[in-house]
Amino acid sequence: MLLQGDYMERAMRLFAAAIGGALLWMLPMVPAQAEVAAGGTFTATQVCPAYQSIRKSTNPGDANVEPTKIYLVLAKNKDEATYYRIAVEGAQPSERWVSATCGTIDVAGMLAPTPGQPATANASGARATHVFAMGWEPAFCSKHTDKTECRELTPASFGSTHLSLHGLWPQPRGTQYCNVPKDLQQADTAHRWNDLPEPEMSADTQKRLAAVMPGFKSNLQRHEWIVHGTCYGSNADSYFARAATLAESVNASKVSQVFADAAGKNLSAAAIRAAFDESFGPGAGARISVSCNGRGPNRKITEVTMGLAGDVTGTAGLGDLLRATQPLPLGCPGGLVDGAPR
Repeated sequence: MLLQGDYMERAMRLFAAAIGGALLWMLPMVPAQAEVAAGGTFTATQVCPAYQSIRKSTNPGDANVEPTKIYLVLAKNKDEATYYRIAVEGAQPSERWVSATCGTIDVAGMLAPTPGQPATANASGARATHVFAMGWEPAFCSKHTDKTECRELTPASFGSTHLSLHGLWPQPRGTQYCNVPKDLQQADTAHRWNDLPEPEMSADTQKRLAAVMPGFKSNLQRHEWIVHGTCYGSNADSYFARAATLAESVNASKVSQVFADAAGKNLSAAAIRAAFDESFGPGAGARISVSCNGRGPNRKITEVTMGLAGDVTGTAGLGDLLRATQPLPLGCPGGLVDGAPR
């Protein structure tokens, strides 16, 4: 997250207040915009305006959020958020509202314990130690037609009938680039993924990963290793083998079938959660959040994120890992399951 100096200090004080921290008395008056306390981070998935006022749609300086950039969440406009108030570096004023459909929320931030509760609660009260994300490739490709995997996408492609592995992200938020040299960090943030080193994997792991991660063709695996895998606590082969196992588990389940059957039609988040319950046990569905982009009839489901806790780096099944965390906000209520171009 690119927050520095005085800007970082102010953002963190606002964040502490949002999650009920003791620094509330240090802050200026809350803006007149009605809001609900929230924390965590917002990762933009598309270019969207960053409004000073939701009601008036005012945007001084024409500030936007940018894809893949991470922003600190300060509040949301209501319990079932349609907008998040975030900190946008360089904008004046820096506190802006962005549509919930324009990105994804770091669920570990939303799983932070309430004041007075220990951070290491057991069973369903535990915080997520990892976030696992799987996307719907046709929706991704509708915005990224230049990607190799998107140019090759057809109705018969794996990504047209299965969820695609995005990443396995160690938590808490901000756990990134562990012992990664600055030049590689800079190459990654500049999206020069071809300049990043190839993670060392066995031929079997590489084959499995390429099958469940269409972005492999654009070196997504290099990005994921540099940012997240280096903080996993093991080598690249173990990291990607585990991510592939979890992705294979989702795609062998009712969840994948629900998406495939809904291609070209609308699908509710409730139906996705029900598929998780059927596949991974009662309560599993409450531990997933759905992300979308667009609005109204143009709203498309882009990704499903899962909070995981327990033996994530070991051999525990996905159902056990899901139920070891707190329930998550629903996120997007549903949308179109985009079909692959013909």
